[in-house]
Amino acid sequence: MDQLAPEEIELAKKRRIVERLAERLADAEEQIADLKAELERFEARYTMEVGRLYARQDEVDAQIAEEELKLVPDDEEIKKKVAELRRLAEESAARAKAAEEKEAELWEPTAEARKAYHELARSIHPDLVLDTAEKERRHRLMAELNSVYSSGDQERLRKLAAELRVSPEAVTGGSVGDQLVRAIRQVAQIRGRLVEIEQEKAAALATELFTLNTKAADEAAAGRDMLKQMAERAKTHILKSERRLENLRNVTQSQEEYVREKFGMDISDFR
Repeated sequence: MDQLAPEEIELAKKRRIVERLAERLADAEEQIADLKAELERFEARYTMEVGRLYARQDEVDAQIAEEELKLVPDDEEIKKKVAELRRLAEESAARAKAAEEKEAELWEPTAEARKAYHELARSIHPDLVLDTAEKERRHRLMAELNSVYSSGDQERLRKLAAELRVSPEAVTGGSVGDQLVRAIRQVAQIRGRLVEIEQEKAAALATELFTLNTKAADEAAAGRDMLKQMAERAKTHILKSERRLENLRNVTQSQEEYVREKFGMDISDFR
């Protein structure tokens, strides 16, 4: 039996390390993809159930300030307040509209989808190659994979797997020395990506959205719908604000009628 050269022994060790790290990387990519998808779904639900009500509240607040300005048109502070509230109302309306146009897929990945994702991520991850062109190609594949996984398109997952099996990029070669250098760099690249994923996860866990999602999950476990409760409180606040707006409009209308009857002038011409 021929004795393996030192570099061949080292290559075998590095390949085993790459194998283990690639497995960890696939798991980590799946977990971060799941986390991001969960937060996206929650954000969509939050915007539709609560955010649109907050957008309505912002609009009413802006209208209230505009009515107040009609009563004291020279007040610079109220002018600034009107401008700021109008800006906030427009931003809230834009967010609510965007949420309505985007369909939220409340999809939970099946065991089959998770397995397909894991296998594909492990095979096509860009940090497993060194060639620049191939790395860019794999970045595009990973982006597509994450999108397909989040959408729940299992047929596309299967198609991606089939495409990978017959792709020429799946075949590797070269001298033992080249393969050893490639393996060493693969280890470094995979470890670097694992660090990046941890950073992405930490950033996601630090967001207000994650905190709100966690609270909603805790409330749901206790049999309460937190978003529904938030929506009910928002509706009550909106009703109060709309009554105030109506009262202000009555005041400004009475003011206009008084000036018109008393002086024959249209006060709106001076605003």
